[in-house]
Amino acid sequence: MKVEQRAADSKSKEALTDKTSLLNLYREMLLIRRFEEKTAEMYQLAKIGGFCHLNIGEEATIVGTISALRRTDYVYSTYREHGHAIAKGIDPKAVMAELFGKETGTSHGRGGSMHLFSEENRFYGGYAIVGEALPIACGSGYAINYKETDEVVMSSFGDGATNIGAFHESLNVAKLWHLPIVFVCVNNLYGMGTAVNRASAVTEIWKKACAYDMTSERVDGMDVLAVRRITDQLVARAREKHEPSLLECVTYRYRGHSMSDPDTYRGKDEIKEWQTRDPILSLGEHMKKQKLLTDEEIERIDEEITSQVEDAVKFAEESPDPDPKDLYRDVYAGEGAA
Repeated sequence: MKVEQRAADSKSKEALTDKTSLLNLYREMLLIRRFEEKTAEMYQLAKIGGFCHLNIGEEATIVGTISALRRTDYVYSTYREHGHAIAKGIDPKAVMAELFGKETGTSHGRGGSMHLFSEENRFYGGYAIVGEALPIACGSGYAINYKETDEVVMSSFGDGATNIGAFHESLNVAKLWHLPIVFVCVNNLYGMGTAVNRASAVTEIWKKACAYDMTSERVDGMDVLAVRRITDQLVARAREKHEPSLLECVTYRYRGHSMSDPDTYRGKDEIKEWQTRDPILSLGEHMKKQKLLTDEEIERIDEEITSQVEDAVKFAEESPDPDPKDLYRDVYAGEGAA
């Protein structure tokens, strides 16, 4: 699928050309890819339980959007969130430990794959219910306006969430109250096993924002530089003008909806076609053409990242299980809560 990149002024096109910036994007995407591949392996070994949804194939949408934020900005995600958590600065060791259900995990082993959380990194979940984070993100946007600060909220969700009431209610109130939110639709073309053209009357998600007179863009979600350029503009708009926007990133997940999905609703040729546009390989080739990266450096970086992921697994395996006496800790906020 060819996706037209809308907007992007000349200044934005010149950004992200230095080796350090490009390498950071490359390493971050590769870290997420290797982390998710190892997660699948650990799940198959029954070291990770419950539901588990992987980001493999969607790395450019994650890194391209979140890298445009400051550390103090807020991110809300979905149940497909491991990559978002890592991109927002959470230690992969803590993410893996949470998947293993260990006390050293981001939610002390109580949330698992779908409920990662870090107040320190302002990563506010991790939600098992489709679209659940959208109105909560509006709450953070309202708080920013109330406190008269300049943070930005990014709310990421799938294409299926754009057909529920909470999506429309959230966009409406965000525009009405001028909330500094960038709504990011990660359109991987399928809501579970249902193709977007069978579930949505409007298949180009960015167009749905017109009902709320909201700025919206559509971008190739397999191109991390394109995603970053557009996101830079939308984040600046939110931060400086307190105006919300909707960004649709058209991407593709290489695996099924979850680890338990047999993935029989897509043809192998379709998957292979999208893999020819792999975001990590594409950025690597771009940097090689610019004489900013060599095959030897790519191999070395891969070895470093693989070792980092292995260390995360080792940390998770050696971490303690939660103490049963803390079973009811943090169930309710207030007196007695840890």
